[in-house]
Amino acid sequence: MLRDFGGGPFGIYIHVPFCATRCGYCDFNTYTAGELGSSSSPQSWFEALKGELATAAREFDGLRSAVPAVQTVFVGGGTPSLLGGDGLAGVLDAIRENFTLAPGAEVTTESNPESTSAEFFDRIRAAGYNRVSLGMQSAAQHVLKILDRTHTPGRAVAAAKEARAAGIEHVNLDLIYGTPGETDADLDASLDAVLSAGVDHVSAYSLIVEDGTALARRVRRGELPAPDDDVLAARYERIDTRLAAAGLEWYEVSNWAASDAARCRHNLGYWDGGDWLGAGPGAHSHVGGVRWWNVKHPARYADRVTTGALPAAGWESLTPEERYTERVMLTVRLRTGLPLADLDAGGRAAADRVIADGLAERAGDHLILTGRGRLLADGVVRTLLS
Repeated sequence: MLRDFGGGPFGIYIHVPFCATRCGYCDFNTYTAGELGSSSSPQSWFEALKGELATAAREFDGLRSAVPAVQTVFVGGGTPSLLGGDGLAGVLDAIRENFTLAPGAEVTTESNPESTSAEFFDRIRAAGYNRVSLGMQSAAQHVLKILDRTHTPGRAVAAAKEARAAGIEHVNLDLIYGTPGETDADLDASLDAVLSAGVDHVSAYSLIVEDGTALARRVRRGELPAPDDDVLAARYERIDTRLAAAGLEWYEVSNWAASDAARCRHNLGYWDGGDWLGAGPGAHSHVGGVRWWNVKHPARYADRVTTGALPAAGWESLTPEERYTERVMLTVRLRTGLPLADLDAGGRAAADRVIADGLAERAGDHLILTGRGRLLADGVVRTLLS
């Protein structure tokens, strides 16, 4: 089904499916040790991962153009830091054995603050990691409790400082806002903590109550109120104002960076329609307009790898219409904006309506969201595609 690379930047995403505990709001493909039992372990996952990377490299060698150098690596999950510094070094070694890392490649790992240390950051920096994303979520203990987060409020800031001291070039802190029970003062305390950490990147996401999660069950039973849209909008504006005043500018609706160099190049590859290999249970890949996704359970994933084929649960070749939809949906969220030339006649007419409504502005030949438009970005997308 694969034909060729798309010509954009090429990245590799590695999915680590292990977590020490399950957060009540999370619907990612993750498992605790108790949920897996003896069916899978970090070691069996790693052996399967090496097999998948080798298989993918062979598949890519059969395409028309040469396999491009890897511009970005992102190890996510789950909790990659549970692998320890040596485990994460092994992951990067396995990538290098099968692919060529470009000079200056961005190499990121997500980490839970509680499973890191100064020695951990020293080890991964020596291995080649130059970017770390830490899950902070909030500085308020009662908010962390509702989210079922296990770290103490101050640990995320301490971990960020340890990462910078180890020489990690770029450090991100993740925030979640709009949790039931969170106050404006709680959010301000979280922002104070983030800014005190000296990080050069912040991601902030509104709490979404996903079906099938423990949080959704609590909301359904009336134990917790659902997030309020007006509160979420006010909190977003508060975050943007504080971060901008501190020199962190938005470059994607939910992401702020202190400089162009601090922007997450791996995620920009997704938003700009690049190619990537997603390796690990449940990971998604996209190469040259073809998308596939791996089987989810770690044990079934490992079994599939032993067949010598990519462990895909399904494939799809994107139609021109689907590629157009994704281009609009993703690019309009960027500060650089959506090239108006990328829109069809209906889309350009819709862009005029969006501009008239004050949700976007024309900057040269690009359509860029206004502050109000960022709050209503999903609605802008629906209008452009209607």
